[in-house]
Amino acid sequence: MGTPADGELVELLVDRLVDYRATVRRCGPRQVPEALAELLGEVPTVVVPGPAPAEWLSAYLGRIRRDGDPDPLTVADLDAPGVAVVTGCAVAIAQTGTLLLDGGPDQGRRLLSLVPDRHLCVVRATQVAGGVPEALARLADPTRPITLVSGPSATSDIELDRVEGVHGPRRLDVLVVTD
Repeated sequence: MGTPADGELVELLVDRLVDYRATVRRCGPRQVPEALAELLGEVPTVVVPGPAPAEWLSAYLGRIRRDGDPDPLTVADLDAPGVAVVTGCAVAIAQTGTLLLDGGPDQGRRLLSLVPDRHLCVVRATQVAGGVPEALARLADPTRPITLVSGPSATSDIELDRVEGVHGPRRLDVLVVTD
C-alpha cells in the first residue's frame, strides 16, 4: 500500500479513526506538548507509562502520575473520575484504523490503555503501516501480548443500541505526529 511515512497512509488512518468515532489531531514533533495539553484541556490527572517521554506533558498543567513510579498504579487509581492516560503505540494500521500497543516503553502495561475512561495515543507518521501483515512484521518482539485499539470501546445490545466504554475507554484521542 505504500511506504510507512506515505501521506496517503496517514490520511487513510485518520479517515478510519474518525469513522470509529475517535478524535484525531495532527501536529509536528515540536508541537506535541502544546497539542497534548490542548487535547487534555481540563483533565485533572494524566497517567503515563513510567518511561514515556517527559516532554510529552511538559505543557500540561494538571497532575501527572507515572505508572511504576515508585509502584504500579492500581485499577482503582486508573478508574478514578477525571483520569486519562497518554501512551504511544508500536504501530498503526491505516487500512483498519487500528493502533497496536505491545507494552513498549511509551505504552506501558495493558491495564493503562484498558481501564481509564479516556485514552490519548501518540502516533508518529512513520509508525503507520498499510495493512495487518506489514504491521505485524514491524513489531519488535512478535511474542509480546498486543492490544488492538480501533476507536473507543463500544458494543451494541440486541436492538443495536450502541454503548461506549463498556470494555475499555469511552473516549479515544489520537495525536498524529507528522514530519
